[in-house]
Order: sequence, then C-alpha cells, then structure tokens
Amino acid sequence: MPLLKKFLITALLTVGGALWFATIAAANPVILVLGDSLSAGYGVPAGQGWVDLLTEKVAREAPGYTVVNASISGETTFGGLERLPALLERHAPGVVVVELGANDGLRGGDLGDTRTRLERIVQKCQAADARTLVIGMRIPPNYGPKYTRRFHEMFGEVARATRSAYVPFLLAGFAGRRELFQDDGLHPVARAQPLILDNVWPRLKPLLRAVDGRNASPAPTQPRGTGTAVITK
Repeated sequence: MPLLKKFLITALLTVGGALWFATIAAANPVILVLGDSLSAGYGVPAGQGWVDLLTEKVAREAPGYTVVNASISGETTFGGLERLPALLERHAPGVVVVELGANDGLRGGDLGDTRTRLERIVQKCQAADARTLVIGMRIPPNYGPKYTRRFHEMFGEVARATRSAYVPFLLAGFAGRRELFQDDGLHPVARAQPLILDNVWPRLKPLLRAVDGRNASPAPTQPRGTGTAVITK
C-alpha cells in the first residue's frame, strides 16, 4: 500500500474514533462537585461522604452519569476560581455543583469580594455549557447579625443573578442537632451525610433531566476499524 494512502487511512480512522468518543462523552456527562471540606468528606470514613452517596444514587437513578468530586478541605472561592479552568477543560461537565464560600465567611472575608468570585465561578461554568447548582451555607452567629445575614443572602443573590438552581442551606433540617456534628461543631458526622444528600438531590435531579434532553440524539455508531470497544453497564 502506498505510504500516502496508508497515512490517509490512518488519519481518517483516528479522526473517526475521536469524534465517536466525543459523542460518547456528550451522551454520558459529568457531574462536577466543586466544594470544600463539607463535600470532601472531612472527618468521615472513606466512601461515606454525601458526594460518595450521590455517586451511588446517580448510578441507580441516573445511570450513565459520572460524579467527579473536586472538593478540597479548606477551599475558598479564591482557590476554587483558580482551579476551575483546568477542571472544566479536563472533565467537560454537564452539571457543576458549587459548594464554596463557607471558609471565606469563617475567615471574616469581604462579602462583596466573595460574592464576585462566586458569581464568576458560576458564570465560567455556564460559559462552558454546564448547568449550575449553587449551595447556600450559614455561619455561626458570633460573627454578628449583619455579617451572618448578608453572608447567607449572598448565595441566593448569586443563584438569582445567574439563573442557577439553588439549595438555600446545605445543612438544613439538622444544623441544630449537636449529635450529628463532629467535635469541632462544624463538620457533620457520617450519620448526617444522607441528610445532606436529601437536601441536594431534589434540586440536582431536574438539572440531570435538562442535560439529558439537551444531549438527546441517536446512539452513535462506532467507526469501523477503530479497534476499540466500549462496555456499558
């Protein structure tokens, strides 16, 4: 076979395979969780955090999705904004759950700056064609009534400004139950993780349906000669 002809055939197969895999990726979108210690499972046995439970629930109720937990203990809106471009490029998520801001508040940071960064995070996700879910938080009252009120209001304002789905308070329904928190009084124990998921799932599930509808298309056919098979569960 002439060298040029062999090169052209190889190039066509490579491009065909790449397009096929891109179609598969679009049909099996990623749920990216961008959060802090509350989503990273701080102090909770491995596999028992609420994002781990979300992964199990998605496997049962929304098969085909992949959950990627990009949460880091101690993360702030500043750090999340810095890490976000690489995460969007690597995972191309269909949905991003934004659970950031608590550490900004606990450090007494300027809420105007925190809100600006949080809004930029959401906007960057949406510019990458991802649906967004903003998770609200509260901080202890010892920061003063004005600061604590403005802190909580900030999340709803960002959600409305960006037309994002919104969970008003990640720890709603059990924040006052001391037995469901670790010794630091801030991080929920393993028994509380299903309660967190119960707060998130009703607002997240409609976004998955929206992504499904957007990605609906005939099942892709593998190009002949790529020599690759995909196994689906």
